[in-house]
Amino acid sequence: MPFGKSISKYDWQFVVTGFFLISVFIFTDLIGVIDKEYFYFVPGLISDQPYRIFTSILTHADLHHLLSNLGGIIITRYFLMRIGIKSRFFYLNFIFICSFLNFLIIWVYEKVLSFFNIYPNYAALGFSGIIYALFGFLLLTSFYGKKYFLGKEIGFKSNYEVQKMSETMCLIGLIFSFFPGVSLIGHLSGFIAGCFLFFI
Repeated sequence: MPFGKSISKYDWQFVVTGFFLISVFIFTDLIGVIDKEYFYFVPGLISDQPYRIFTSILTHADLHHLLSNLGGIIITRYFLMRIGIKSRFFYLNFIFICSFLNFLIIWVYEKVLSFFNIYPNYAALGFSGIIYALFGFLLLTSFYGKKYFLGKEIGFKSNYEVQKMSETMCLIGLIFSFFPGVSLIGHLSGFIAGCFLFFI
């Protein structure tokens, strides 16, 4: 396939997302003019600093963390093209809504723990929660297709190739989530959020 034909009018969403992630990394890690400590997702600070719901997904621990999530954007872009995306704003809308939904799921999880006098103390960051949400959404979409999202046409069709690849990515992702330093709750909450968004 010629390179020109591989470029889609929907690609600007992925480019903008990648640009923001790279830009934040430059300012926090390379130049150091912004302290990442003010961007992390920290449970006890969210009520007073709700902006962290969004800034936490733009911040990464290191270059490897950033590159792995940029790779996730490329993979989800490929899947979305394969199932026939027909929306110039789906990806950005999904990120925005999923950020809130992912936070809500984690908030419920923390409230359940607090009921048992367990208070998690951690800081979460990175775009992987969104990536896992997309994997969950795409897994279900690859089975059943999805014509509309929040009342807007997206034109997604079921696709056996994407189905098998999504299953593999979800399995690998689940195993990877148990590695030290990886946020299992962040990945699981993202996956659950993505599955939930499929049904609305």
